[in-house]
Amino acid sequence: MELAGILIGLALLVWLAYRGWSVLLLAPAAAMLAAALSGEPMLAHWTQTFMQNAARFVAQFFPLFLLGALFGKLMEDSGAVRSIAAFLTDKLGARRAMFAVVLGGTLVTYGGVSLFVAFFVLAPMAHALFREANIPVRLMPAAIALGTSTFTMSAMPGTPAIQNAIPMPFFGTTPFAAPGLGLMASAIMLGTGLWWLSWREAQARHAGHGYAEQEVWDKAPDPTVVRERASVAREFDPAEIEQGHRNDVLPGIVTAALPLLVVIAGNFVMNVIVFPRLDASFLAQPEWGGITLQSVAGVWGVCVALASAILVLVALQWRRLPALRKTMDAGANASVLPIMCTASLVGYGGVIAALPGFEVVRDWVLSIDGGPLVSLALSANLLAAITGSASGGLTIALDALGPAYVSLAAQHGIDPALMHRVAVIASGTLDSLPHNGAVVTLLAVCGSTHRESYLDIVMTSIVSALIALVAVIVVGSLLGTF
Repeated sequence: MELAGILIGLALLVWLAYRGWSVLLLAPAAAMLAAALSGEPMLAHWTQTFMQNAARFVAQFFPLFLLGALFGKLMEDSGAVRSIAAFLTDKLGARRAMFAVVLGGTLVTYGGVSLFVAFFVLAPMAHALFREANIPVRLMPAAIALGTSTFTMSAMPGTPAIQNAIPMPFFGTTPFAAPGLGLMASAIMLGTGLWWLSWREAQARHAGHGYAEQEVWDKAPDPTVVRERASVAREFDPAEIEQGHRNDVLPGIVTAALPLLVVIAGNFVMNVIVFPRLDASFLAQPEWGGITLQSVAGVWGVCVALASAILVLVALQWRRLPALRKTMDAGANASVLPIMCTASLVGYGGVIAALPGFEVVRDWVLSIDGGPLVSLALSANLLAAITGSASGGLTIALDALGPAYVSLAAQHGIDPALMHRVAVIASGTLDSLPHNGAVVTLLAVCGSTHRESYLDIVMTSIVSALIALVAVIVVGSLLGTF
């Protein structure tokens, strides 16, 4: 009955989440139902297990959600993201429309701009390019997804995405874990995705299909329509997109791009140069929790990088931010719902992991043929698919099984950096199923539908990532981490 309680609670969570119910309500309800069916005390699990796990996630990662959302909103309202998009449109033009859209998404998300901010800025750029190049709108969501939601989220060394930060406290790693393997995975995802999009574009041209054939989007949809589903997908609440004050006078490309470079450079300097030379022995004292620098260095590095970029952006763009307080308020507010929704999923996972029936699940996962890397990849994949959230699924997997994977890595001589990279790439594969909030939002913003565009999203976001994941596991197992 214990295992049945887990499965029934999970089915309730997935079904109602797909129908648009808030995870803030669903996660505790599903957890309490699973606890009740397992004969466990519900109220004790709600306050002592669910809330303790949710609160720990907030304590660990709220600074990243806050700074990431704030940086994204400042980049949007200052016109910096639109300036970068306009520059790429001008330089690459319609002849390279598909590549321009992918490159635009890559630059802004690897530079720390929130996913949903990128969606709402890149869609107008993509429409202009696709119209001039006469490319069907149905290919647009996949092109944007390839640049924003694949290798810059999970594979590129140093990416400030929250998914890349989650494994760091578990494995004692940095955002630059397994850089060579990350670059290899990025090349595979990018190459596979571009090949597919080029082939689909050629197919459309051969069939005589073009931009004008479809009813296309003329203005951004109401962000609140997809708000609840989107809130667990990444770190920005889409409802805050329209808040603040957007400047229509665009800055120069150097001024616009500089904060992105600060994020990348600051992250590298802190994690590769500063922290290895820092005496942080004081962290072992009880008042600091008796922790090690390795358990917090990765989060600290990204926080310093994002905070530095925010200061540089405000210093350079303050004239273009006449409503600075409103913009910063909107950015801060945009971080609250996503972290609370993700934390609720983490609390749900904590309750499930504490139930007697979970021992069966844990033993099955850890006994999967192929070793710890395959087992870790499958568990992160499965949980990300179920929750529709790479960050939520990855945190649940590592909260429940992280210590076991650390022990297995030591037994098998596996570098924790390799475990980190496999876990992050795995979380960014099946999270892009139809109920994923980012997918729902992207289709709405582009003016397309699942029927028209989802196959291409599968190929660019799921299949390409799965190929890269297999390659990383095989190469990492044979050659080790590099």
